[in-house]
Amino acid sequence: MSHPTVPFRDALRFWLKLGLLSFGGPAGQIALMHRELVDNKRWISEQRFLHALNYCMLLPGPEAQQLATYLGWLMHRTRGGIVAGVLFVLPSLLILIALSWLYMVFGQLPLVAGAFAGIKAAVLAIVLQAAWRIGSRALKHPLLWGIAAAALLALAVFALPFPAIVLLAGISGWLGAKRWPQVFNGGKGHAASSTQDDNQALINDHTPPPPHASYSHGKLLRLALAGTLLWTLPMLSAVALAGSQHTLPQMGWFFTKAALLTFGGAYAVLPYVYQGAVTHFGWLTPGQMMDGLALGETTPGPLIMVVAFVAFVGGYGAPMFGAGSAALSGIIAASWVTWYTFLPSFLFILAGAPLVEHTRGKLGFTAPLTAITAAVVGVIINLALFFGQHLLWPHGLTAGIDWFAALLAAASLWALVKGGRGVIPVIAGCAGIGLLRALLA
Repeated sequence: MSHPTVPFRDALRFWLKLGLLSFGGPAGQIALMHRELVDNKRWISEQRFLHALNYCMLLPGPEAQQLATYLGWLMHRTRGGIVAGVLFVLPSLLILIALSWLYMVFGQLPLVAGAFAGIKAAVLAIVLQAAWRIGSRALKHPLLWGIAAAALLALAVFALPFPAIVLLAGISGWLGAKRWPQVFNGGKGHAASSTQDDNQALINDHTPPPPHASYSHGKLLRLALAGTLLWTLPMLSAVALAGSQHTLPQMGWFFTKAALLTFGGAYAVLPYVYQGAVTHFGWLTPGQMMDGLALGETTPGPLIMVVAFVAFVGGYGAPMFGAGSAALSGIIAASWVTWYTFLPSFLFILAGAPLVEHTRGKLGFTAPLTAITAAVVGVIINLALFFGQHLLWPHGLTAGIDWFAALLAAASLWALVKGGRGVIPVIAGCAGIGLLRALLA
């Protein structure tokens, strides 16, 4: 049987568009991919999308970027995965380099800050829409609602580490499937209309794994060797040229460790990055770190791209090539850190995706992942609450609500859910409103 294919040129255009417009952190980015790939283009079915998402949620690293890499690989082999993953990150890197340079040269930019204030309201609406869209499809039984609520409480009230939440959700799915297998079978049997829509997708529930998804020990060994060389050769070159105490080797090693600790999104690892970059190495000040986080939240791409800002500021403040090389040093440092932050993500996907594709329909594997999907809904809601608190009450709950942000976020949510507006017009409109407000202030 021939495997359905999406034209590579069409996929290339979509991944570039996604990289340019993937605002809203992982929840918003996953929602955008879901809307375009599952609902609009129907390139992939709901269950295939969620199966890939579940695997990405198990991994350290930015889950939305990994999901894009997985889906690109599924449609167009290794080159498709690399293109999708790179285009998810590259626009964000270039934008952050430019904004970091403006930040270092000109300081605070009121007009840019005004536009970002408007974008933040749109981001909150996108995250809330993501919780509703994914939750309405994934939570088909009260037990799954209970897992989502438990994950929300575990994060919001008890501050349980995200890896523990994933582990407990997986165990609950594995145990629950023994008693209620129909609940944890990936949603099969619920909502006939949804099943019909899935069957209309180009890659649907019945589409067999493509030929390139076959697993072999040889493929895995070759990939592991390639990954080792891609990590080691640049690092050894930098050490040989500048010594192990130089900024580049230190950044490469530090951010590799950060990438391997990024379970549950960037917020889970930001305290580690803050401690290392600010307290230990002194690459930037606490105030600069907070400004970088704001830039990372309001630019496309994964929030962990804040590491590019950290590296740029660190390189800019300690020029590597003498006087006058501050900007060049910042660009090299930002690119270097991005390489070491995202290399593990590509390796995890390209190595594990063939195994994951062949687990579809096997209850022993899908039941834990179905429970993890339910927990993910709670995680997204927690992210929405966290982001909403900082957006609507920027100076604390006792200082009163920011009514401008609240009204703009409500209007954005209405435009997305009831008005049928796309993400792009909503983001652009909010940015324009924020910019106009800054001009009139």
